[in-house]
Amino acid sequence: MTTAMKPMILVVEDERSVADSIVYALRTDGCEPVWVTTGGAAREELRAREIALIILDIGLPDVNGFDLCREIRRSHEVPIIFLTARAEELDRVAGLEIGADDYVTKPFSPRELSARVRTVLRRTLQQRSRSAAPAVSSSFPFSIDDHRRLISYFGKTLTLTHAEYRLLEQLVRRPGWVYSREQLLDLLWDEPGATSARGIDSHVKSLRSKLRAVRPDVEAIETRRGQGYALRERW
Repeated sequence: MTTAMKPMILVVEDERSVADSIVYALRTDGCEPVWVTTGGAAREELRAREIALIILDIGLPDVNGFDLCREIRRSHEVPIIFLTARAEELDRVAGLEIGADDYVTKPFSPRELSARVRTVLRRTLQQRSRSAAPAVSSSFPFSIDDHRRLISYFGKTLTLTHAEYRLLEQLVRRPGWVYSREQLLDLLWDEPGATSARGIDSHVKSLRSKLRAVRPDVEAIETRRGQGYALRERW
């Protein structure tokens, strides 16, 4: 995985020992952590970089984390996970109400925090894909039943595993959009067999087989060499 493909995570934490454990866990899980110790430095990083998610300590030396979150929310949609020693329910509720996507209390497991980061990133990617999905023509052969979690292809309902459904749903909602293996791994992070690029390739191979069983003359999922996979755009 190249650095350019890694989600950049801004860690705003003034305790070095805590930050070191977070940075190590994130880097091990394929992210690119950027560590700062103050709210001022966090503002500078947000202006200078394409940040995918912020891990934000509440007790910073120059600003209250709640106030910084409110400020960020006025101009950015970047997901935020609060990290704090404040375990009271009132603090958790307050954090979520002002726009945080998750709330983790100290002491914590760095690996669990990294898993929460992946969950929030995956959810954000899905939400953005749905909101930005372009209109499709009347000849588009796919239809999605969100309530029953079914996908039909040329009028035939496909029999899909949970992982195949999630992967194909993402492709179908944005025809022509190229998803890297890393992005698809984020979507399927908790799926057995999808913890590597090889796992993604295996799911795509199975999907292609099922789609060809319906229409052997059509290549629905395209491979973009060096980039990833995309659903065919023109039908």
